[in-house]
Amino acid sequence: QVRLVESGGGLAQAGGSLRLFCAASGRTFGNYGIGWFRQAPGKEREWVASVSIDGRRTAYADSVKGRFTVARDNSKNWGYLQMYSLKPEDTAVYFCAATRRTISDDVGDFGSWGPGTQVTVSA
Repeated sequence: QVRLVESGGGLAQAGGSLRLFCAASGRTFGNYGIGWFRQAPGKEREWVASVSIDGRRTAYADSVKGRFTVARDNSKNWGYLQMYSLKPEDTAVYFCAATRRTISDDVGDFGSWGPGTQVTVSA
C-alpha cells in the first residue's frame, strides 16, 4: 500500500485560499489515482476531487467546481488541492486517498488514506 500524509490545512477567512499537499511514500505513487475527500463534524465523508494516474484527467464535486484545482507531480510523489474562494461550508477535515483505478469518485475504490488535515473557514 502507498502511504499518504496530508499537510497545508489551517484557518482561512471566507474568500481566501489554501493549498493542501498529499505526500506519498512506499509503493509507486504513479500507479495510483488520487482523490480528495472531506468530512465535517456530524456528516458523512464526501468526495471533493480526483486526479488520474497520469495527471491528465481531473474531476470535481459540484460544490467545489470552479473554486478548487487538483493536480499531482509523480516525479516528486506528491499531489495537491488548491482551494480558492473558500466558504465556511468548506470547513472539514480533508483527506487524500489512493485507488488502483485510473480515476474514481467512489470512496469504496480507495484503499489507502492519509490521517487528514483540518481546514477551518471563518465567515
